[in-house]
Amino acid sequence: MLRKLLNLVHKEETGITGLETAIILIAFVVVAAVFAYTVLSAGLFSTQKSQESVYSALEETQSTLELRGAVIAKAENTGANGYLSQLTFTVANVLGGEAIDFTAPSAAGGNTGVAAAASNNIVVISFVNQDQRVEDLYWTVTKLGDADTDDLLEANEKFQITVGNATAGAAGGNLVDALNPNLLANKNFTIEIKTPKGAVMVFERTTPAFIDSVMNMN
Repeated sequence: MLRKLLNLVHKEETGITGLETAIILIAFVVVAAVFAYTVLSAGLFSTQKSQESVYSALEETQSTLELRGAVIAKAENTGANGYLSQLTFTVANVLGGEAIDFTAPSAAGGNTGVAAAASNNIVVISFVNQDQRVEDLYWTVTKLGDADTDDLLEANEKFQITVGNATAGAAGGNLVDALNPNLLANKNFTIEIKTPKGAVMVFERTTPAFIDSVMNMN
């Protein structure tokens, strides 16, 4: 009788030990699952951020402009003491680039050579040299070739940009109005073209020792 009772107690203890082991095992499984989920979530989040960075970089690259052809300068006064009044160049999208809004700026009052304060142009063209920096110059756009009539520079289109008005004294002014001092002979200068997205397109030129009425600056 006593032996049967002891055997019964021993069986109950074995059952309790197995239950505790099962609980501990389940706890380990749950903790491992939570940890694995946390690691997996962190990895997915990191991957997503990396993808966003890559896509953002690609988007920046795709919105970059490039020069097509020569930079043409016109002068208001010629000779060794002459100075430039206008720059004309052609831009296009790099291969596969996104469309860029080239809505031209509004002319400021007084023919200042810079865009009006309330102008709705998105592309900003600036002048920089050792004498000065002038932001948001006044410019006009001419669609070339088979470009459509809207102001979006799209794939396979070319826009001719003229910094300053083609006619002296006309609305908007020109480089003579915008710059002080004027852009004289033997002067280095930089033109920056800033779009809403993409790298700033920059080109540098040097005026010759003798200023002609029309010059190829390449």
